[in-house]
Amino acid sequence: MPSYVGVDGCKAGWFAVTLTDDGRASYDVFDTAEALLTQYSDVGQICIDIPIGLTNDGVKRRVCDEQARNMLTHVRAPSVFTTPARPSLLGSDRKHASQINFDLTGRKIPKQTWEIMSKIREVDELMASRQVARETLVEVHPELLFWSLNDHQPMRYSKRSIDVGIPERIEVLRRWFPATDEIYEDVLHSYLRKKVARDDILDALVAAVAGYVSQGKMINIPDPPEMDPTGLPMRMAIPRL
Repeated sequence: MPSYVGVDGCKAGWFAVTLTDDGRASYDVFDTAEALLTQYSDVGQICIDIPIGLTNDGVKRRVCDEQARNMLTHVRAPSVFTTPARPSLLGSDRKHASQINFDLTGRKIPKQTWEIMSKIREVDELMASRQVARETLVEVHPELLFWSLNDHQPMRYSKRSIDVGIPERIEVLRRWFPATDEIYEDVLHSYLRKKVARDDILDALVAAVAGYVSQGKMINIPDPPEMDPTGLPMRMAIPRL
């Protein structure tokens, strides 16, 4: 039976939610992206919230990043972080990486990007070493997925807001996958917040739901996607509804 996997980085590594065509759900945490890939080696598509496909230099930004910001408007555009140039992944610290990136692109590395640099590097190295990774891992952006599932309207509140932002996103997910509340509560009771945060749960779940509602038939932003110097597509996928 087809399965749809959504993945988000978390403090414990990578948090993954799997949904099947008959509505069953499961979830797990993996120390590494390679362990994640090994576990789901028989799945045709893994939707993962991490930049895939990087430039080496140049002042031009990835088209998918620019289009995503425009689609999310000023309300959620800041959620699309600056994507680093590949050479900056080798920076020894934020200052070093930021200088490399600035020399190549004219842009420094903001704090939000630096906080996920190790995960970007981990996935980029996996894409370079494993053909199955290139065939399976698909970049998504949670806020763009919520936009797609919410009649092309961005979320009004921050996903870190327990009072309004999280309920807003759960309500959207519930429309497409009624068991959303049960999954969310199960994960909350299964992992400490210092390992899997509340927004990690929702980001992985919306990626899985996007695959589930479109039966894996995703649309590329942009279409056709740009290709990076290593032949990786620079795109974000959204569900075909």
